Amino acid sequence: MKSKKSVIHRANSRGYFNHGWLKTYHTFSFAGYYDKDRVHFGMLRVLNDDIILPGEGFGTHPHENMEIVTIPISGSLAHRDSMGHEEVIIKNEIQVMSAGSGLTHSEYNASDKEEVNLLQIWVFPKEHDIAPRYDQKIFDPFLMKNEILTVVSPEKSDDTLWINQDAYFSLVELDKGKNIDYKIKRSGNGVYIFIMSGQIMAEDELLNNRDGMGIEDVKIVSIKSESDSKILLIEIPMVG
Repeated sequence: MKSKKSVIHRANSRGYFNHGWLKTYHTFSFAGYYDKDRVHFGMLRVLNDDIILPGEGFGTHPHENMEIVTIPISGSLAHRDSMGHEEVIIKNEIQVMSAGSGLTHSEYNASDKEEVNLLQIWVFPKEHDIAPRYDQKIFDPFLMKNEILTVVSPEKSDDTLWINQDAYFSLVELDKGKNIDYKIKRSGNGVYIFIMSGQIMAEDELLNNRDGMGIEDVKIVSIKSESDSKILLIEIPMVG
């Protein structure tokens, strides 16, 4: 495909498990799902699409040396960790956790009536064994209306959440028929496009709801919305 390299992960090709309390889709190999060709995209290791029943969730479990980004799509998620944080995150809010030298945490649906749907994304860290850290931030959806809004970055700023990797997470909500270009911020990075809702054309490929596409060796990615769409763009180093 021209000079750039790309990979497409269709929504219906993802690993899927129904645990009763949890319905989960895995874009990359995770837990009981393994595909040797889908272990990671550069430093992007996990992209899970989880639906958790009311009052259910993940009990306390450990992590180390991983950057974990959680994006609620609907509902509310309760978080508790060994650093003393007890928080709830909701739609339009994003949570970032550096597991660093080690921590434990739990995640539960904060509602006893409604499901929570979230994306949990793991990124290999730039530096290992840093002190664990936690942050969350709410973002105004108006700022991502037909404009790319960077929400996670390696720069420490009041406008974005900080990540221990040369990676950038951006969101955009496009009206049908809109065109937009994503410009790579760091040389050598690739970009992984995940369709949270809707349908788009990206680099002449049609992508539907929950499809993903990774592109490397490119400076600009051109996107056109075929319907009202919400898109997550993860710009990621291709090598550690």
